[in-house]
Amino acid sequence: MDIAVVTGEHGFREKDFDAVFQSMGDITFIREDLDDFVENPKQNEYDTIVFYNFHRPYPTGTQAKTILELTERGQGIVILHHAILAFPDWDAFSNMCGIDERVEFDYFPKQTFQVQIADKTHPITKGLSAWEMGDETYTMKSASEDSTVLLTTNHPDSMDVLGWTREYDNSRIFCLQSGHDNVTYSNPNFREVLQRGIRWCAKQ
Repeated sequence: MDIAVVTGEHGFREKDFDAVFQSMGDITFIREDLDDFVENPKQNEYDTIVFYNFHRPYPTGTQAKTILELTERGQGIVILHHAILAFPDWDAFSNMCGIDERVEFDYFPKQTFQVQIADKTHPITKGLSAWEMGDETYTMKSASEDSTVLLTTNHPDSMDVLGWTREYDNSRIFCLQSGHDNVTYSNPNFREVLQRGIRWCAKQ
């Protein structure tokens, strides 16, 4: 399957980040800045789009049109780590995330916490056990009640829900709070959950 990883407005170690997707077997990826992605004539050919951008506060008209066309076509969407905070004043993206208030938040680097499995029957988490992970955490509102909660934590400096799924328009959406740097990138459970989320969003 083919995916696009959309970035921009937030730094990261590209080699370490790319290694996550290079480890995913038959998944082929392209990583593009959002402005390049919206001009990509093949954008409608990707099975899943992974957003890892941090544009604020609104998308441009072209960016918004492109993102909404993804959901109209029913392409899978993963909203990863700081992308959950992107476009905080755009209601459509808040609805995709399932969090209606994304302006106010705080972040805590280099935290260690337990990841708990909230739904042991969902394809993204089935067969997995709780694990410990290091990552940057956010304190903000958690996903709304119309989301399917998959991963949680009781860390005092983190939102309660770490991973959840939703549907928006015709698209499946998987949101994952985790994913700051190579401490997390290299965690095998993080990689497994992300890969399963990509496939679930693509209905594969």
